[in-house]
Amino acid sequence: MIFSVMSERQQQTPAERGENTYRSILKATSVFGGVQFFHILVSLVRGKLVAMFLGPAGMGISALYVSSTATVQKFASLGLNLAIVKEAGHSKDDPEALATVVAVARRMTLLTGLLGALICVACARFFSLGSFGDTSHTFAYMALGAMVFFSIAGNGEMSLLQGVHDVRRLSRATVVGSLGGLFVSVPLYYYYGVRGIVPAMIVMALLVYLFYFVSARKAMPSGVPLRAWREHKALVRQLLSMGIVLMSGDLAGNISVYALQAYIRVAGDVSDVGLFQGANSLTIQYSGVVFAALAMDYFPRLSAAASDNAAMASVVNRQIEIVSCLVAPLATALIICAPLVVRILLTEEFAAIVGLLRWMGFALLVQGLMFPLGYVTFAKNNKKVYFWTEVIGTNVMILVFSMVGYRLWGLVGLGYATVADKLFWLPACYMINYRLYGCRMERGAFKSMALAFAAGVAVFVLSMAGENAVAYVAMCAVWLVIVYVALRRIRYLFSVK
Repeated sequence: MIFSVMSERQQQTPAERGENTYRSILKATSVFGGVQFFHILVSLVRGKLVAMFLGPAGMGISALYVSSTATVQKFASLGLNLAIVKEAGHSKDDPEALATVVAVARRMTLLTGLLGALICVACARFFSLGSFGDTSHTFAYMALGAMVFFSIAGNGEMSLLQGVHDVRRLSRATVVGSLGGLFVSVPLYYYYGVRGIVPAMIVMALLVYLFYFVSARKAMPSGVPLRAWREHKALVRQLLSMGIVLMSGDLAGNISVYALQAYIRVAGDVSDVGLFQGANSLTIQYSGVVFAALAMDYFPRLSAAASDNAAMASVVNRQIEIVSCLVAPLATALIICAPLVVRILLTEEFAAIVGLLRWMGFALLVQGLMFPLGYVTFAKNNKKVYFWTEVIGTNVMILVFSMVGYRLWGLVGLGYATVADKLFWLPACYMINYRLYGCRMERGAFKSMALAFAAGVAVFVLSMAGENAVAYVAMCAVWLVIVYVALRRIRYLFSVK
């Protein structure tokens, strides 16, 4: 089992520890949600300023840099981040064991960071040709090797903080690091335009790494000296075995995004890449408040219950009810406010993505409903099913759908593709979990999911009526009903033991 190394407390079911109560889920979500909110707020401000100073073409260039180097990061990091979280959390009550985990994790992340930097340098010409069709960006990709190194090392320090559940230092390092990157990088965009993109990426990665490193040193014991890898062979093997499974899915996702952006550049132009990136970034940042917070709490509980199908089903069903209450108001608000969001967070040059953003908002709703189901196969350590669904199936399908959608309908076709992909995988995930593990959806969870979906459909259909006062009044009225029902349901669930 990937999660075979467990403490006695971890081997207990969530119900035995009181970790699967609605109250505990809601409290954990609010804590981690606050951390994500501050980080994403800074990211949105930076995105607005980047849009002003660089425009769609500059954002397109930046997006190609980010997606290609993110692929290198996912490959070179070997998926160690969540594995480090798991091992640090397992050892947090044993200072000696934690010191060993810290030392091994830091050594491994520094080595994988160097690997990522070397890949950037060695493949710089290839990335330039693949992204831009010429070799004019070769030196830029070589310089981005430094950004890849600091990003991988910084993610390792962040994982240690997550593992010991030091939310205070984690949140402070995240916010301060992001603010530091904002104040240093934005002047580079302002004075140097497109030429400032690469230096800004390097500076941001360096600052974030430094803040995480300093915070992690204060939060846990210093790492013990490593005299030889063979003394820690079991821990290294444990980290790698967990990490590589995760890496395969993340890497496939980054390759899919990079391939789609390259296709859009060839079939359309670099401005369309920037427009798509603008819509995609807004959606990811918007949803990150909830999804990232939920993942930090939900995945450990699900993993702890994975050995008992009945306990696991209870975790999944309760999570579905909570997610339905949270994601319905958020997704429908994005659909309603899409024009305002674009004007505030981007510029008028991005007005063409309003329709695409609304389709992505509806897809976000479906993704939220699917969220609790998507983690089950990994928690059960079913590597074969995980590989063919999460690694191959989802990424190949969204890439093919998006290419066809863009070819036939342009930018809004990317929205059609995203919704079609999510609508396919929602019932598919449920059927896989039901057939393999008997994970049946309870009446309360099904009702919550159905109501959230119906609310999303109602608001989305009204948004297609056009930009007029009647449509907006109707959408706002429906949204207020959604919020009222969600709040009443959350209040009730919070009182349930």
